[in-house]
Amino acid sequence: MTRAVLGPRIATCLLLLAAVGTATAVPLEIEPNSTALMQAMQGHRVALLGEVHDNAAQHELRAAALRQLLANEARPAIAFEQFDQEHQRDIERARRQRPKDADYLIAQAGGDPAWNWNYYRPFVALALEYDLPIVAANLSRNGAMQVALHGWSVLFDARTREKLRLDALPANLRRKQEEAIAAGHCNLLPAKMVPAQARAQMARDIIIAQSIRPYVDRGVVLLAGNGHVRRDIGVPFWLAADVARDAVSIGILERNDGSSSETTAAFDIYLITQPATRPDPCKGLTVRSHPATAR
Repeated sequence: MTRAVLGPRIATCLLLLAAVGTATAVPLEIEPNSTALMQAMQGHRVALLGEVHDNAAQHELRAAALRQLLANEARPAIAFEQFDQEHQRDIERARRQRPKDADYLIAQAGGDPAWNWNYYRPFVALALEYDLPIVAANLSRNGAMQVALHGWSVLFDARTREKLRLDALPANLRRKQEEAIAAGHCNLLPAKMVPAQARAQMARDIIIAQSIRPYVDRGVVLLAGNGHVRRDIGVPFWLAADVARDAVSIGILERNDGSSSETTAAFDIYLITQPATRPDPCKGLTVRSHPATAR
């Protein structure tokens, strides 16, 4: 582990790493502040940083922690769930044309308006300020839909399917992924659709794992939803064994209001923030699923 990966080790960080180890059976809860989060990332070649997508306070916390990490001389790549891999060339071109313009890069990279870019712009700006690689890590929505509809072969060749054992996945992995998909859709998704949606989610995780692999030696921080950074079913499951040993999965959760499908046991380290103020996310799904009875 070199200083160039994710920064110099400090005494507090050493204690934290000793407590956490790799792929710990008992996850470690840390204080919800930027210094604690920075120390949790420090010392790992791969830091998988979760989020609740619409929680502004969590994004501010992560951005502050990342800035502290960079101030300690780390220079990791920053991988984004929010950018589809097909736009990597657009990102590189935008950087050449306007090297410090985060808004221009987001626009050129086809930033989906479904994402609130006010939350993610600070991370893009940090990467540009420190000249860090920006990794478009995700599978496109259309690509995920094709996998859901037509199976693994539309995305992965026979050799990859065999290597990843996609046609013989562990039953426990499938079950947990399907449970997470069902919970994420407020248990309103028709049962026959759940396996296909779970396959699409796993395809995203595989693509993200493949996208960050070239940056492991210098260090990489992945910004993604908590479901993607779960060690049991998310991106860590698909990392090569040598990479997974030096990766840390950090869940950034909300105080339990009964609606979250993630549990602390799914992460190496976690912190808990106050929930964002939002309307009932299941109400809209109810309207779409049962339009005749919705109010």
